[in-house]
Amino acid sequence: MTRTTTAPAPAMPPPAATAPHTLTEDAVAVFTGVLLISVGVAFFTSAGLLTGGTAGLAFLLHYATGIGFGKIFFVLNLPFYWLALRKLGRAFTIKTFIAVLLLSVLTELQTQFLQFSHLQPVYAAIAGGLITGTGFLVLFRHRCSLGGVGILALYLQDRYGWRAGKVQMAVDCCIVLLALWSVEPLRVAWSIAGAVALNLVLAMNHRPGRYMAV
Repeated sequence: MTRTTTAPAPAMPPPAATAPHTLTEDAVAVFTGVLLISVGVAFFTSAGLLTGGTAGLAFLLHYATGIGFGKIFFVLNLPFYWLALRKLGRAFTIKTFIAVLLLSVLTELQTQFLQFSHLQPVYAAIAGGLITGTGFLVLFRHRCSLGGVGILALYLQDRYGWRAGKVQMAVDCCIVLLALWSVEPLRVAWSIAGAVALNLVLAMNHRPGRYMAV
């Protein structure tokens, strides 16, 4: 009786070491992500829509007071830097502060470079949400955010494995619903669609194990 032997399965190669992003790569990524997000903000603002997170609160206060979105957004983010510094590190906090400052400046100056004569709310919601979500994805993959809920979402993903996109989607929808007292229901509905589009980009592309950002 012939005895057959099974050849052992070849060993899986060890995972390749992840090369950290260089300072130049981080700088280009932060500028790229913030620029995309500022375009998404322009879509929302021109159509009278909202978004979620700290930006959503800044939109509400902007519409209610007339103060520039960028100024309000910068101030609202100040308390979250403490959490970022304690839980996510100094490098993350510095990059996030720079990103928030850059977005505040870009949104204040953007009307000089980008204006829309006519923009359908449904198009603004979907296109603005996808563009903004892509911008957030670029920032997240370089260990950066735009403060506020983004910091909380990244902390919960790192600490408990909760997907950052799902966390942010839940919070964003709640914040947009708060706008019902000051914004017509149809625009709130389109705003929710925009928030879902934004966070679907994150939920599908930024999850534990899919991409290791350094």
